[in-house]
Amino acid sequence: MNLDQWFEKGMDTDTYIESMQKNKENLLHIYDHFTPPEDAQLFQKLAEHNLRVIVLTEDWCGDAMLNIPILIRIAEKAGISAAFLPRDENLELMDQYLTNGTSRSIPKFIFIDNNGNEVAVWGPRAEKIQEFVDDSRQQLLPSDHDDYKEKAKEMYRFMTKSFRDNTDFWQEVYGSIISELRRNLNV
Repeated sequence: MNLDQWFEKGMDTDTYIESMQKNKENLLHIYDHFTPPEDAQLFQKLAEHNLRVIVLTEDWCGDAMLNIPILIRIAEKAGISAAFLPRDENLELMDQYLTNGTSRSIPKFIFIDNNGNEVAVWGPRAEKIQEFVDDSRQQLLPSDHDDYKEKAKEMYRFMTKSFRDNTDFWQEVYGSIISELRRNLNV
């Protein structure tokens, strides 16, 4: 399938959010409380590109919970249509967008033009968020330790709460997505 066909296969934003079972409340919290900076010129230039975005995701993913509401706000401002595809049901596409050539990390945002050509890809994390995740993981006990599973659950709860409540993280994600679009579209 080409990227146009993948886009057509995806769910629209409302359908995706309504289908969520795990992180819906936290995603909506971020969406309800994040406002992109006022930059009418930037959003107008992005709108002129008539972009669409394919979002590879799963609703259990904490990174998706953080990043998708920021993307939705950008899309609203720039007139970008979004189509959401569950990663695990769309591995043929996912495997074309592996992180570091090996990992099916999500979310992945694949921006395409009117002709279905890829113009930018973003994900799964902004650089500062990656540093936070790496630092958190370094604090974990070795995986063969008796308390590893419990400590890992605690770490993921802490990360989820941080993603939900740390507005600096939201700004980092916004800046990272916008930087990638600026770089690839010369806006």
